[in-house]
Amino acid sequence: MTYESGPDLHGQAEYRGRRVRRAFTILELLIVIAILLAIGGIVLINVLGAQDRADVGVTKVQMQALADAMKQFRVDMKRYPTEEEGVTVLWSSAALEDEEDAGAWGGPYLEKPVTTDQWGNEWIYRNPSDIEGLPYDLISPGPDGEEDSEDDLSANDGMMGEDGEMGDDFADFASTPDGGG
Repeated sequence: MTYESGPDLHGQAEYRGRRVRRAFTILELLIVIAILLAIGGIVLINVLGAQDRADVGVTKVQMQALADAMKQFRVDMKRYPTEEEGVTVLWSSAALEDEEDAGAWGGPYLEKPVTTDQWGNEWIYRNPSDIEGLPYDLISPGPDGEEDSEDDLSANDGMMGEDGEMGDDFADFASTPDGGG
């Protein structure tokens, strides 16, 4: 007598023998994770590098805006801002050393104040310049915030040669009519 509705022991054994492997091994999972981490690292390095380059670019644009404002200041005042006045005088006449100069001040020379560089460092402004032939120095201490380090940015960078001296292309334009160098 056979029962057809009962379990087929022979069929179960056959099913277990044909079982298809459906899971990853630990080694395969570790390889996939390593590949994903490597790809993520490459993407992260490229994104961080892009942010650093963007910060440098923004700071250079800010420096150019300050340099243009100083040229406008010089047209009105017949001089560049003094070191004591600094870049603040480009947007505030209250920074003028001599109250008599307030009548000639035609500012603000910038639409909005640019008090710090992209990393939150205050601008370093020197008048006269430490470089012979230039009227002033405008420097961003860069990401590390320390002056005289490799990451400093200067408004005079494009004018200087590899030896730190004024490039021949700019030497003729370095002197100012007021004798300020």
